[in-house]
Amino acid sequence: MKKYLFAAALVAAIPATAFAQDATDTTEATAPDGTKAFGIEPYFGVLGGYHDFDRTSEFGSPRGGKMNGALISGVAGVNIPLGPVFVGAEGNATKGFGDIDWEYGVKGRIGGRAGESGLIYASAGYQWVNGKRGYSDQKDWIYGVGVEVGPKDIGLGGVTGNSGIRLRLSAETYDFDSIRPMAGVIAHF
Repeated sequence: MKKYLFAAALVAAIPATAFAQDATDTTEATAPDGTKAFGIEPYFGVLGGYHDFDRTSEFGSPRGGKMNGALISGVAGVNIPLGPVFVGAEGNATKGFGDIDWEYGVKGRIGGRAGESGLIYASAGYQWVNGKRGYSDQKDWIYGVGVEVGPKDIGLGGVTGNSGIRLRLSAETYDFDSIRPMAGVIAHF
């Protein structure tokens, strides 16, 4: 299943690469929010959420329950805009509460620009999870989808500028054994 998802993500990236190669004049091309259509956009942010694992996950159930806990996550990454779409990479360091001690991960992202300053994306990568209270440490694939809403999309265009602050909502799954909804603030520059 993982091979098929990776192949689908690779196929989805090919049109974006072809679009980027066809563009001959990148000096005047702009994205819907008025920023450069091609370049590099670094970002960082803080997210909060909850990670809830299935009872049948690889973490087992040492106390007869299932592993879960609240999360506070710091993320940093870079987006590479390719006109109306983008590709990127992101890393996270996450402090857990409850049954989760720490989580670390890295993933790739691909998506499209939405509205004046928003993003819609899918992601895939690798995540390390350190359990506590009898739960083991594990590592496996993580997949997700998300949306970032920029200032212009919520009526605050003049407050933060084109890139500025975005609100992010995402949902991820650790090897299809969990659900990990997250929400927070991302600062693009």
